Amino acid sequence: MTIRLMVREEFPLFWPTFKSIIEAEETYAFSSDLTEAQAAQLWFDLPTETYVFMVDEQIAGSYYIKANAAGPGDHVCNCGYMVNPQFRGQGIAAQLCDHSKQRAVALGFQAMQFNSVVSTNTVAVKLWQKAGFNIIGTVPKAYRHKQHGYVDTYVMYQWLTAE
Repeated sequence: MTIRLMVREEFPLFWPTFKSIIEAEETYAFSSDLTEAQAAQLWFDLPTETYVFMVDEQIAGSYYIKANAAGPGDHVCNCGYMVNPQFRGQGIAAQLCDHSKQRAVALGFQAMQFNSVVSTNTVAVKLWQKAGFNIIGTVPKAYRHKQHGYVDTYVMYQWLTAE
C-alpha cells in the first residue's frame, strides 16, 4: 500500500471510481453527467496536488488538496476524497485524511475545511469527527440526495497548526 502523487496519465484508471461515486448522487455535488475530461479538470488539473492510494497496482482511493479561498483566506485548504467501492471498509479514507493533513501543513496551510459533507453520509461524518474535524455549520436541505431527497450538508473544520 502506497500513497503517492497521481500523474495525469493515471486519471483514466481512477475515472471508473469517480464516475460511480458521482452517479450514485449520495456524497458529491458534482453533476452525474460530467465527462471524463471535466472530471479530470476538477480532480487533477485545478487542485494544488492530487494523490492516489495504491494497492497491488490498483488505485484504491484518491484525494486532492487545494486552497479553499484566495487572498486572505488562502491559509485554509480544502480536500476531496474518493475510495474505490471494492476497497471500502479497509481504513483507506482515514489514511488519506491523515496524509492530506500532513501535506496541508507541508504546503503551508494552517487549517482544513470541508465545505459540503452530506449529512446522510454518516460514515464520512464520523470518520472526519474522529480525525479531529468539528461541524461548524449546517446548511439546510443543501443536497438533493438520490434516495432521501433534500438533506442537510455540514461545513466541517479543523485547525492544523499550533496556535
